[in-house]
Amino acid sequence: MPKKPNKMLTSARESAVQLRRTLALAWHGSPKALLGILALTLISAVLPLGIAYAGKRIIDAVVARSFEQTVHWVLGELALVSAQAVVQRGLFLMRSLLGARLGLDVNVRILDKALSLELPQFEDSEFYDRLTRARREASSRPVAMVNDSLQLLQNALTLLGYVGLLLSYNPWITLALVFAALPATLVEMRFSNVAFRLRNWRSQDSRRVNYIESVLANDDYVKEVKLFHLGEPLLKRYRELGERFYREDKAISIRRSFWAFLLSILATVVFYSGYGLLAIAAAAGRLTLGNLTLYVVAFRQGQQAFQSCLTAIGSMYEHNLYMSNLFEFLGIPQAARPSNKKTEGDHEGEGIRFEGVGFRYPGREEWALRDITLAIPPKQSLALVGHNGAGKTTLIKLLCGFYAPTEGRILLDGIDIQQWDEAKLRRRISAVFQDFNEYQFTLRENIAFGDYPHLTDEARVERAILRGGAETVVASLPRGLDTQLGRWFFDGVELSGGQWQKIALARAFMREEADILILDEPTAALDAEAEKAVFDRFRELAKDRTALLISHRFPTVRLADRIVVIEHGHILEQGNHASLIASGGRYAQLFNLQAEGYL
Repeated sequence: MPKKPNKMLTSARESAVQLRRTLALAWHGSPKALLGILALTLISAVLPLGIAYAGKRIIDAVVARSFEQTVHWVLGELALVSAQAVVQRGLFLMRSLLGARLGLDVNVRILDKALSLELPQFEDSEFYDRLTRARREASSRPVAMVNDSLQLLQNALTLLGYVGLLLSYNPWITLALVFAALPATLVEMRFSNVAFRLRNWRSQDSRRVNYIESVLANDDYVKEVKLFHLGEPLLKRYRELGERFYREDKAISIRRSFWAFLLSILATVVFYSGYGLLAIAAAAGRLTLGNLTLYVVAFRQGQQAFQSCLTAIGSMYEHNLYMSNLFEFLGIPQAARPSNKKTEGDHEGEGIRFEGVGFRYPGREEWALRDITLAIPPKQSLALVGHNGAGKTTLIKLLCGFYAPTEGRILLDGIDIQQWDEAKLRRRISAVFQDFNEYQFTLRENIAFGDYPHLTDEARVERAILRGGAETVVASLPRGLDTQLGRWFFDGVELSGGQWQKIALARAFMREEADILILDEPTAALDAEAEKAVFDRFRELAKDRTALLISHRFPTVRLADRIVVIEHGHILEQGNHASLIASGGRYAQLFNLQAEGYL
């Protein structure tokens, strides 16, 4: 039992912290709108009291048969009601503007936070659960919390005025007003907590539902979905998850509605009991008709104001739960990096050196790479060969600084890449990844994303197109570089896999200052003619750069200055094509197997 107050106190403190942080978001987004809402809220809190008092004076004037006073107070009430309408419209406008501003700001903060995080976090399912929870209702909850907190202030001030009126008549009626509304609010808070925990618990299944929906309604998947008749089984899985969500939500909604109905009857009984007492007092002559009207309005509106206060507290409690998800995501720590970041090497021209590098992916026991010791001099082309899963792409990820080695270190010009300035390091690298992106933007943007500051540099874009072999793609499109690619947006043109790969190659060559070029299966989607063109230009493309090539196609591999064979995360052998063939090892075996396929 003693733990409950502590729990409630802790919850209240957390709510206060979340409210303060949410108000800070609102202030940062639009201080004028926030101040405007606060001012209108204060005015809106006072107007109902004035309207109630004007109503009392109208009744008293009618009873006294005073034409002048009746007209005076009717006009006064009209002015107050008109002012209330103006204030309400002003509040609606200000809340709409603040909501739009906050919705944008919060989503920008979420995406900005995502940009600051590292690749390992994006490959963690728990990260996506946290991202889903943060983005869920992120555009509506902050402004709802601000609105409810100010609504609470408004109703609290209005309630104080009504309580002052009722205390002058009967304190017991005032207490009844308070306690009649309390149980319903506590029940609402309890069910808000249950609903929140349920949604958090099923975050992964919610992502699964969204993924299935994407598979069934996305052009990237439609061919296989239709060919392999995946529509029905996936739709069945989607429906089963959706039906389970519906049953869970239905059960909570029914219980919530039952208790809300039951407790609303209690509040209604209390109201009419108080109403009856006031009516009897008026009938006995202890109250004037005007005072009866004032007290009844005060009692009814006071009860509603108190109920609104408690509802706002309950809503704020619910908003606090969801805001905690947002602030938890925004509070994910970034990877610590040395403060003395390097922008140039201590030994210019030394190249790349792996020293006893080993790596395990987070949460796994097996080693993806182990005991990798390898020197790559500047301007040398190096091909990595091995079966799928041997560790080739992992080695590339480590070189790009996406992961830190579990053991050992990687040096670039004599400096550990973990000590390099991240932006400077990545400016030195350009790459075509095996799973390259197909951006639903214009052709120009798809190419220039390789070096975005040079988006309008026509000469550089043209050079990248020629180096990537994409000139035929550009010539075939109706609006050239300004053609919208993909089918997601109006008037877009879809490309073949080979055309997309040429665009990806051109994108890699946009970064002309990069002295390290990574080509991960650069010709996998190209036809034989286009692949030969890349082969013929390979040495020219890699000229004056350190080139790392991953490929299963040996006509490409044999053009490299040096070939490294990786097996089960270890370097098995290395040398040039001729020496490796002569040694008759794993490389020779793989080369001969592929050569047999052309006989």
